[in-house]
Amino acid sequence: MTIRLYDTSTRQIRDFTPLTAGCVSIYLCGATVQAAPHIGHIRSGLNFDILRRWFEHRGYDVTFIRNVTDIDDKIIAKSRDQGRPWWAIGYENERAFNDGYQALGCLPPTYEPRATGHVPEMIEMMRGLIERGHAYEADGSVYFDVRSYPDYLQLSNQDIDDLRQPAEEGITGKRDPRDFAMWKATKPGEPDWETPWGRGRPGWHLECSAMAHKYLGPAFDIHGGGLDLIFPHHENEIAQAKAYGDDFAQYWVHNAWVTMSGEKMSKSLGNSVLVSEMVKVWRPIVLRYYLGTPHYRSMIEYSEEALREAESAFARIEGFVQRVVEKAGGVVEPAAEVPPAFAEAMDDDLGVPQALAVIHTTVRQGNSALAADDKEAAVARLAEVRAMLGVLGLDPLDPQWAGETDRGEDLHGVVDTLVRMVLDQREAARGRKDWGTADAIRDQLNQSGLVIEDGPQGPRWTLGPR
Repeated sequence: MTIRLYDTSTRQIRDFTPLTAGCVSIYLCGATVQAAPHIGHIRSGLNFDILRRWFEHRGYDVTFIRNVTDIDDKIIAKSRDQGRPWWAIGYENERAFNDGYQALGCLPPTYEPRATGHVPEMIEMMRGLIERGHAYEADGSVYFDVRSYPDYLQLSNQDIDDLRQPAEEGITGKRDPRDFAMWKATKPGEPDWETPWGRGRPGWHLECSAMAHKYLGPAFDIHGGGLDLIFPHHENEIAQAKAYGDDFAQYWVHNAWVTMSGEKMSKSLGNSVLVSEMVKVWRPIVLRYYLGTPHYRSMIEYSEEALREAESAFARIEGFVQRVVEKAGGVVEPAAEVPPAFAEAMDDDLGVPQALAVIHTTVRQGNSALAADDKEAAVARLAEVRAMLGVLGLDPLDPQWAGETDRGEDLHGVVDTLVRMVLDQREAARGRKDWGTADAIRDQLNQSGLVIEDGPQGPRWTLGPR
């Protein structure tokens, strides 16, 4: 029953041992809300949603913190370009992120703190770091002295003498060009807050160190985020927190990117695919399957072909679920436990691809049971499938997806009536052994996007992959 995770800080898969028995504390770097989310942003939320679900399935009490960075250089630049208040842009996009998480079935975090709500905690951390000789004030800004922390750059495995950080516009007074800003002195037209060192606004890295300390204490189990955050963000978080006296995160878990043409999907590259647009074209449960089923440390190369393959694969699972429900004459509850092979895969660094293979094997076994008219075996397999899908947030019978399955519930009855009329004509052709006409009708329905399956109770139709 030992869960094992790849820890970026040790570069190896480690047995997970919680700080408090039976409890797991997770801090995930969430949205920077200068723009609406693309599917690369939501992938991180999905990966950690599955991790959280697996811990809960294993009986842990999970505290899950996902922050919102609602003030930074990019948000201020957007405010200036659009002539709108920075807080209006931030709130609008925060809502868009939450809509995206909810659409794809992510459980809400235990707490979702905003950076701007935690300036007092940031001031307290800066005060402590200045007193300990790890930070200093210059021209109204506060900088972290990276040379004062000997373990700086261990997470990213860099040499400080080779480090070159990009120059920050308007930043003055640094003792070393590699020192990073914890607090930025006020500029005309920018939001600011009062501190003992003058008015200004927080630096990105300080925000997370302060919020993690407030909600999870000086030590917690897992810190998560995308690979792109390892440096400088997570490296700087560690330096601040540990120099302040915190033990901070015991495990560092990073998810890989969604790429397009080999490049990381990002707003700056202009190659993003917005979640709000994707859910208009693809069923959200299919998007979750597409983004959530590759291994979290594997890159996903975006393509419509890959999405269609995901849709087809999920349709096979969903079709089995629907057929057994019809056979059973009612809903089949999920099994209390998942199959051992599924659990073994999930325990091994969240091996979702291997766990998914167990699901598809169980579906094939269930389909064989249906073909043999073995209702009891088919129902047992469905109970196992529902338990496994529930862990992944992909159970089509879950209330989360109610009304989503048929792609237009209000039209389903109309389509069903029309298709039944055509199927009756096909059955009549088969009855008179006019196989050519029967096959032609079936082919025409297939070309229209319908899949026809002949069963003991007669033909049934489902929507095929697009």
